[in-house]
Amino acid sequence: MSASFIPKRPIVTAYPKMPEAFAEAEAMSAFLKKKGLNADHGSLYDEQLRNRVKKGEYDMLIAVGGDGSVLRAGHLCAPSRVPILGVNLGRLGFLIQVERNEWQDYFEKLFNGEGWIENRMMLRAEHIRAGESLGKSNALNEVVVARGQNLRPVRLTASVDGRRLTSYVADGIIAATATGSTAYALAAGGPILPPELRNILLVPIAPHLSVDRAVVLSEGSSVSIVPNSENSVVSVDGQLPTPLMEDDVVKVTVADVTAQFVRFGDPGYFYRNLTAHMNENSLGFPR
Repeated sequence: MSASFIPKRPIVTAYPKMPEAFAEAEAMSAFLKKKGLNADHGSLYDEQLRNRVKKGEYDMLIAVGGDGSVLRAGHLCAPSRVPILGVNLGRLGFLIQVERNEWQDYFEKLFNGEGWIENRMMLRAEHIRAGESLGKSNALNEVVVARGQNLRPVRLTASVDGRRLTSYVADGIIAATATGSTAYALAAGGPILPPELRNILLVPIAPHLSVDRAVVLSEGSSVSIVPNSENSVVSVDGQLPTPLMEDDVVKVTVADVTAQFVRFGDPGYFYRNLTAHMNENSLGFPR
């Protein structure tokens, strides 16, 4: 657990597809101004606001929304090392510690020096065709190579550090961070990793007569996933998929940036949060 963190230049952002998020963001901005802070607020998608974050004008970003909002905030803030404080207006909130009706209490804790910074590893995905790089992007949760529109499974080969690991006939393969171990990888039967671990998790999706166990790799590993058939795509953190051709390579390594989150209490918050969410789902209660 890091030393206490008290921000001086926060920005409050709202997920634009949640109308109620803007009302909450405005209330938070007003609260912070009463604390003597000039806290702006606006849409997480506002380009002017995003550019100011990238330039390092703020030392904390408050993301009002759900896990998806925090993912987008992570992509925006990691390169500038701006910590994120999520406030949950969504359903689950695996990435978020603060609920909608609790933010005033947590803001008071923050300015009393009770907040600390949690660092979470990100992945770097590179799409390579015939030796040429077609694009790179960072992932906080996962990189997924999977079947496209056709329902038949695809053939995929996974290599680690240049050595063939195994081949799959499956719906796809997930390369996940510890953060992503509670997302798609969990739904696919993967293990739950403590959030600050710097491992790469490989989880097959619906493998057919193939290795059906997850593999946990060290931080320094380089993973290459190659489709050996047509009808495959790659998607990073659930974004729009990019079509792949046979023998393309999706190379996954640890990113050179880290997502930072403002947390409260001891690190055991993660397991309490996790248990509460999984129990709610198992009981069928809406959130």
